[in-house]
Amino acid sequence: MSEILVTGGAGFIGANFVHHWRKAHPDDTVCVLDLLTYAGNPANLDGLDGVDLVVGDIRDTALVESLLRDRKIDRLVHFAAESHVDRSISGPDAFISTNVDGTHSLLKAARMVWLGEGSGRPHRFHHVSTDEVYGSLGPGDPAFSETTPYAPNSPYSASKAASDHLVRAYHHTFGLETTTSNCSNNYGPYQFPEKLIPLFLINCLEGRSLPIYGDGMNVRDWLHVEDHCRGIELVLEKGKPGEVYNIGGGEELPNMTVIDAICAAVDRAFVEVEGLAARYPDAPAASGKATGELKTFVTDRAGHDRRYAIDCSKIERELGYHPHNSFAEGFAATLAWYLANEDWWQALLQR
Repeated sequence: MSEILVTGGAGFIGANFVHHWRKAHPDDTVCVLDLLTYAGNPANLDGLDGVDLVVGDIRDTALVESLLRDRKIDRLVHFAAESHVDRSISGPDAFISTNVDGTHSLLKAARMVWLGEGSGRPHRFHHVSTDEVYGSLGPGDPAFSETTPYAPNSPYSASKAASDHLVRAYHHTFGLETTTSNCSNNYGPYQFPEKLIPLFLINCLEGRSLPIYGDGMNVRDWLHVEDHCRGIELVLEKGKPGEVYNIGGGEELPNMTVIDAICAAVDRAFVEVEGLAARYPDAPAASGKATGELKTFVTDRAGHDRRYAIDCSKIERELGYHPHNSFAEGFAATLAWYLANEDWWQALLQR
């Protein structure tokens, strides 16, 4: 039996990873380090045993050192980050502090305990990053690969790019055994309702407008969080130290296509699921109207990247990764989860 440290494990992707890891590795315990900012939610870990939540800051290097040392932890998976682009535009400082300084704090702690104190045990520091560090693609450009030059365009993506470089430097300079994964747009259970899919799902149910940036034709690769967690697991178990692996869902879709799918699915749900009209009387679908009438076009986000696409050939070839969830399947499961877990998201809206 061993213990793994997961930073940001009470957030969206981190919590899904903790659920996945406990199911796939029942003999391992998990230490979650999370500051419980607005996007961190202890309820995301409800129902799990073998998980210890430590409320703390990744910038507290001494705390991280003590967790690694006292619990004899030799694997760290780093999710903790400020991640919402709009928030990075209105307030960049928090992104630099958490994503850059916080990652550096973790690296310093790992170096001290795993290398400086000479434990001699194999270890792994896995850093979870984003495809946004690569910048924006044109319509005919090839998908991002691990050798695509970095060209971040928002304070968020710039802060993640900086943290990626720090992880690389600690491997090449100090010999820390690191890996990095760059993922595409995640969706699924426990996603905080500031991101497109949960925000628009809830707005559809509550009859609020669906604000669409620009012309709605910005393209993203959509990755179900379950597939992302499996990809990270493969990198932890089989990935080569010092390497970077891109993880995508193989579903490159314009935002408008995703929004139309949300509206159509909600319309169908109100026909097929008994009692939805009574639960959500403000939804257009409750009175037989089309959910799509909530769509509203708003001024585009500053510096909005036009297209992201992920080339997963490296992780597929070297580690055997393949996404299991098509967007249609993954989104249907996500909608069902949000309908079944109204108490979870209503509690967030009332904070």
